[in-house]
Amino acid sequence: MNCIIIEDEIPAQKILKSFISKIPSVVLVGTFKAAIEANSFLNNNTIDVVFLDINLPDMSGLDFIKTVKNPPAIIMTTAYPEYAVSSFELATIVDYLVKPFSFDRFLKAINKAKDRVGIPEKISEENNNDDTIFLNVDKTLHKLILSDILYIESDRNYITVVTETQKLSYIDSLKNWTAKLPESQFIQVHKSYIVNSKFVDKISGNTIFVKAHKIPIGRTYKQELLKALGI
Repeated sequence: MNCIIIEDEIPAQKILKSFISKIPSVVLVGTFKAAIEANSFLNNNTIDVVFLDINLPDMSGLDFIKTVKNPPAIIMTTAYPEYAVSSFELATIVDYLVKPFSFDRFLKAINKAKDRVGIPEKISEENNNDDTIFLNVDKTLHKLILSDILYIESDRNYITVVTETQKLSYIDSLKNWTAKLPESQFIQVHKSYIVNSKFVDKISGNTIFVKAHKIPIGRTYKQELLKALGI
């Protein structure tokens, strides 16, 4: 998701930038101190999310939203909780962060914005051998061929994508990956694991072996797993 910050206080800008930098799937493309500065940028660029302060030097954040044609998802950031009710009367606002806010609270707002923006369409199954994506991990873009993925593991707010040569961890959800991957090749075998069926070597009890990796099979997933493997 692309995002911009509209915030006139430098310390608040720094906090937002720090939090955004911890989430590889969110890319900051602009920072503005006033609504007027941001207006022309929004008119000429596609933005998914705006972090918007209420008290700005030229006009209030709430008034600014009303002037934007087809506004993106808005996350309000303010020191004044009393504006929350009036803020949520505007449908484009997905969350309201009261300063100072924690990273955990910020992350919840990001997840709400992701839901509003929508999950990307699934990648074509017909061409999955050639499909590639780039994962932004630790400020480095890593090229990843989908068909090379052995398995994907979820641990709280983090995802680890494992191939024979790579192991990449970053903030994301297994739900997002389920939407990206071709169903004919990738199978969810546990609430925390998706495996690539072409690399499955054997199943023993409630353990599936993907190359040299032992992965647990969730009780509620086993029947669908066996069906998908034609067993």
